[in-house]
Amino acid sequence: MPYSGPDVTNLSVSFGGAKSHNSIPASNRRNHNGHPKSYQKFKALEQGQADRSETTTITQGNLGDSYQASIIKKIRDLALFNLAIDSKLRSSDLVKIRVRDVTHSATVSRRAMVVQQKTKLPVQFEITEQTRDSISNWINLAELMSDDYLFKSRNRVSNHISTRQYSRIVDIWVKSIGLDPAEYGTHSMRRTKASLIYRRTKNLRAIQILLGHTKMESTVRYLGIEVDDALEMAEQTEA
Repeated sequence: MPYSGPDVTNLSVSFGGAKSHNSIPASNRRNHNGHPKSYQKFKALEQGQADRSETTTITQGNLGDSYQASIIKKIRDLALFNLAIDSKLRSSDLVKIRVRDVTHSATVSRRAMVVQQKTKLPVQFEITEQTRDSISNWINLAELMSDDYLFKSRNRVSNHISTRQYSRIVDIWVKSIGLDPAEYGTHSMRRTKASLIYRRTKNLRAIQILLGHTKMESTVRYLGIEVDDALEMAEQTEA
């Protein structure tokens, strides 16, 4: 069965989120649900990448150099996309993940932990089966070692892809499904799963932990939640 990757079809506040919550008018934040059609487009894009990664066997010399590089990039991008959704990490932390951060022996772990560059505090995240498969495929294809960065750079200046390069990759993804890169970016990737969990549970404390925020106010602002919404939930929750 073709690997389908994480199901983003029904997310309505995730990848549809604008690059900055401050760009959402306060009067619209409560009902800011993004664009469901965008997730269907992204799902199709992701499925296309996954199908190619499974049906193409890459061996030295069996493909033209440019086409081979294109297929390799799709497999890397699938792993990057899936891990960005699952980890909910800032760009600066995502690009610096090493193989050892997400693996145990020769197996991709179900959970991982990294120390955030911004807060210097650890944050844990789950790695779903689909994401584990795509990461494993990428590690094997790229022949990465434990100490290697998961997403290595070909630029000699840095050993891993830069946040700017990651941003450009996301822009390409966004354009390919007909969305505006000015409205959707790397923070949309970070917000995706957190927004879905919030919609299902209304548990701000859980979201704060998952995003690695030190203050609840940061989580409220990041998700674009009205203060009235937060207070209403607090009033309805018994200690």
